[in-house]
Amino acid sequence: MDILRLLDQLDELAVETPRSFMNVLFWGLDREEIRLHIQKIRASLPQEVKVAANTARDSDRIIESAKEDANLTKETARKEADRIVQEAKAERDRIISEAKIEQERLVAESEILKLSKAQSDEVRASAERDALQMKRGAEKYAFDVLNQLEGVVGKVMTTIERGKGEMTSETRDAVAPTPARARDKVRV
Repeated sequence: MDILRLLDQLDELAVETPRSFMNVLFWGLDREEIRLHIQKIRASLPQEVKVAANTARDSDRIIESAKEDANLTKETARKEADRIVQEAKAERDRIISEAKIEQERLVAESEILKLSKAQSDEVRASAERDALQMKRGAEKYAFDVLNQLEGVVGKVMTTIERGKGEMTSETRDAVAPTPARARDKVRV
């Protein structure tokens, strides 16, 4: 049976042929007649059209299944990406926390080092001041001792000079009588 002829008959039944009901004309459809024509059209379709229709239905089903698989894969990938991002954020936070702790430790060490250096510089400066004061004190003490020694030596020198002078004058007197001594000897 020819498909085009069947389609024309279906058109005539559905559109062109008037119906009557209680002597009233109207256009309408007889369901059973249309169903019969549709079954005839289906039966007269070539095998290729049936295969193509089945393929189209299968392809629609495959496409729908692929869409579902794609959505599932997309959702799984999104969840995995979210998990990876969360892990990366947690790792980032951990690394930042460790870096802050290390930074604080290094700053503390740096502060301790600066404080130690400052204290060391202060101790060295204090030691240098003390050493300078001790040196000046020692020099002053030595100067005072030398001054005292000079005074004592001066006195000793004066005493020595006097003693030498007296010994020289007595020796001269003993060697050469002075007129006063000669007078003293004469009176005796």
